[in-house]
Amino acid sequence: MTTPVVGFAGLSHLGLVSSAAAAAKGFRVVGFDADRSLVQDTAAGRLRVVEPCLPELLRDVASRLTWTHDASALSGCDVIYVSVDVPTDDEGRGDESPVADLLRTTVSVARPETTLVVLSQVQPGFTRAHQRLTADRPDLHLFYQVETLIFGRAVERALHPERFIVGCAESSARVSAPLEAFLRAFDCPILPMRYESAELAKIAINCFLVSSISTTNVLAEICERVGAEWEEIAPSLRLDARIGSKAYLGAGLGFGGTNLNRDLEIVQGLSNRFGTDARLVSAWRANSVYRRDWTLRLLHRVVLSQCASPRVALWGLAYKQDTASTKNSPGVALAEAIAGVPVRAYDPAARLERMLPHVDQVESPLAACEGADALLIMTPWSEFAGISAAAIAARMRGRHVVDPYRVLSAADANAAGLSVYRLGAPELA
Repeated sequence: MTTPVVGFAGLSHLGLVSSAAAAAKGFRVVGFDADRSLVQDTAAGRLRVVEPCLPELLRDVASRLTWTHDASALSGCDVIYVSVDVPTDDEGRGDESPVADLLRTTVSVARPETTLVVLSQVQPGFTRAHQRLTADRPDLHLFYQVETLIFGRAVERALHPERFIVGCAESSARVSAPLEAFLRAFDCPILPMRYESAELAKIAINCFLVSSISTTNVLAEICERVGAEWEEIAPSLRLDARIGSKAYLGAGLGFGGTNLNRDLEIVQGLSNRFGTDARLVSAWRANSVYRRDWTLRLLHRVVLSQCASPRVALWGLAYKQDTASTKNSPGVALAEAIAGVPVRAYDPAARLERMLPHVDQVESPLAACEGADALLIMTPWSEFAGISAAAIAARMRGRHVVDPYRVLSAADANAAGLSVYRLGAPELA
């Protein structure tokens, strides 16, 4: 067969990264979004998402990419992915209607024998329920594919996936020839299974990830109280084959972003619907909120209760480095929790989604430190590690540095007269 042409309907983070990866593997790609201004910005290189290496990759493969706001352009594709990000509310509940709308659009423009793939994350049952959209088009082939991109590492994972999990109408069904030809180009295992199994597989992956994160954070807090160092313990776990070298064992401030909270909300919803026990999931979510507030508890104890008119420097508003997303961000939650305390905040990419009158977002890390009684490093951006502890101390009024992720050298900070607090380590280490 000829090399398939691949389309992506929806040019949010998922669609942009996936389009770039497909083009990098040598395929001609059509990227569609109904938002004309988004398409124009994308074509001009003005990306609305922050993702390391994505601008460079898109420039390198530009000759194989076509961006359009005209859905009919997808009719020239052999495989069309529905690749819009699923919006979520503050409770983690996802709105799947944009996915359904885009699927409806692709069905209306697809030529005969086209393969349609839902790449957006949806709840178990979505793909089978939406087979009805193809009822009048038996010539179309509908699949669901699990996406496992990670904000900040999405390009790497899109180019070098560990495996493809593909949902089919029946367990015995085969992946269509054009889709298989496309997936084989990535040289990794393809795991076909029924729709519902694939949809739940994505959620299962995130649940096991949450379990690792939550267990790490519980034990890291104990380290802080008994004088142990979590960073010394983690290597012994990575050498255990039952846990593994790539396990998430870095102590953190709970889990932010969208995907993990959304999947836990889905599991709790399914449990309520079918009468199963998901109290473990409730405990994970409660522990995440508790860990998110680790900095707030520490700040109250060592600064706010000791200083008459405290000022705070805040580095990091994104929920993690290498992204502009502030969804469930510990830094933003902290800023909201200390209303009335003047805060000077800096982040390389993220901006506050709503104005906070006590927060002044400044243009450099050291500008944030001016006159501060405490520096709180809430996102471990790599640029922070290159800032001199002496320069930080020279700008600050106080001497407290809360560095959960060990961005700064504790030795250098102590030599500059700063007191450093870190996750999973005794205080003032």
